[in-house]
Amino acid sequence: MPALTNTSINKTSLPSASILHTPDQRSDYVDSYSSVIEQHGQNLAIDEVAKAFFTSGPEWVESLFALRNRIVGVFGLKTGGAGNRQQLHDNFTCNVGDKLGLFKVFAKNEQEVILGEDDKHLNFRVSLFMGDSNNEHDKELIISTVVTFHNWLGRLYFLPVKQFHRMIVPAMLKGVVTQLQR
Repeated sequence: MPALTNTSINKTSLPSASILHTPDQRSDYVDSYSSVIEQHGQNLAIDEVAKAFFTSGPEWVESLFALRNRIVGVFGLKTGGAGNRQQLHDNFTCNVGDKLGLFKVFAKNEQEVILGEDDKHLNFRVSLFMGDSNNEHDKELIISTVVTFHNWLGRLYFLPVKQFHRMIVPAMLKGVVTQLQR
């Protein structure tokens, strides 16, 4: 087993090759974070990256999502639903249309998966994008989030979410990279 290196997370921009990079489309919020995945001779498939996204988050992120679901369910907004989490993970095939919790697969190609949800207050998309790194043997994973508000409720909802989001995404990215380098 290769030794794990210190996982560095960097703020970056939405990759120009991303499916979400559509300059003519309006977005109210966009952010991106990147990290290098040392492949150690393996060739990671984008499906593996997506599955790691759902299985490598810290427990505190799971707790925040559970709290979010309890609160927004009262207002009629979409929640992740219930069910056996492990069984949901095991059955997730990462095909367009598949759903795991609050996240639906909207698009996929060899280097990117687009996850997200459409709701009455806002739409969000999360891009898991695998690109080339400075080292030809490694890959750069960029997680980007794009949000479009539909009304004032979307803006109001996202005010506190944005603060947590800036902590959650880097923590999730670090977990994904750590899991994939094992």
